[in-house]
Amino acid sequence: MKAALIGLGMVAKTHVRALADAAPAVSLAGVCTRDPNKAMAFADQMTPLLGNAPHVYPDADAIAADPDVDFAIICTPPNARWDLVKTLSAAGKPILMEKPIARTTQDAQHIVAMCEAAHVTLGIVFQHRMRASAKALADLLSADAFGAVALAEIAVPWWRDQAYYDEPGRGTYARDGGGVLISQAIHTLDLALSLLGPVTKVQAMASTTALHAMEAEDHVTAGLTFASGVIGSLCASTASFPGAAESITLHCEKASVVLASGQLDIHWRDGRHETMGEAGGTGGGADPMAFTHAWHQDILIDFAQALQHGTRPVADGRSALQVHKLIDAIVRSSREERAISLLDT
Repeated sequence: MKAALIGLGMVAKTHVRALADAAPAVSLAGVCTRDPNKAMAFADQMTPLLGNAPHVYPDADAIAADPDVDFAIICTPPNARWDLVKTLSAAGKPILMEKPIARTTQDAQHIVAMCEAAHVTLGIVFQHRMRASAKALADLLSADAFGAVALAEIAVPWWRDQAYYDEPGRGTYARDGGGVLISQAIHTLDLALSLLGPVTKVQAMASTTALHAMEAEDHVTAGLTFASGVIGSLCASTASFPGAAESITLHCEKASVVLASGQLDIHWRDGRHETMGEAGGTGGGADPMAFTHAWHQDILIDFAQALQHGTRPVADGRSALQVHKLIDAIVRSSREERAISLLDT
């Protein structure tokens, strides 16, 4: 299958590397961005990696009209997606989109509804679900290996320097839809929801520390109540120098487990200790791209297989709305200084 890449910002090279390694199952047909000179330069730069020169499309209409393109990958900022989705979905082109779906839950719901109405598959790049350790934890939880889960601790102690937020629009509501929650912690929150199910109530505080000059929040703490009865805590930050790996820690009836840096540590209550997976970079420090492209490669292959077999991708648009609703509730709880029930949203 062939994909067209729209948006050539920070994560675009990760997708190209993933496509290069996924070939021939999935390959890159071409690229597109608003600046044609940037698109040509990017295509030239990626040619040695790919072994061939990707086509440069002038706009989304050209991608929509190309029968050789099986799906589009959208990597633009969240404020530049509505018209792209409208054009592609009207042409019946499936879409794989970088998180978040949109700046707000309402806009995200409209995009999901647009794709569903056009019978177009919409996948979201939540690549943390593809880690071998995350899959192993999901399987163990499904098998009730740890007994009842009582407490979940979710931590995203990341660091971004001021130069990161000096890029026009970054960390603003107009372009990104918010700060650390929707741009960074969304991955770990989505993974937590996929493992533990939905959250029904939150009470939170979201703030901007003195370490950053930015519009939205760079530090969040929250208490969470899951529908299953699990009690949870969240601490997410881009002000935690020098930055460390995000983690999900579960305290259960038979064991406590820690998922961090691509590794799963199981501390059984009978004294045993097991480790699964291998530790690796996650982009939690000053370099936001310090992580492997292998998880993106798995997302791409999963999406292509879903299109071929008529199944749902591992993270589709409808399921991704849950983390959007949770982020909205956390922000609302902080602003209104009260607990928020997600059962009312």
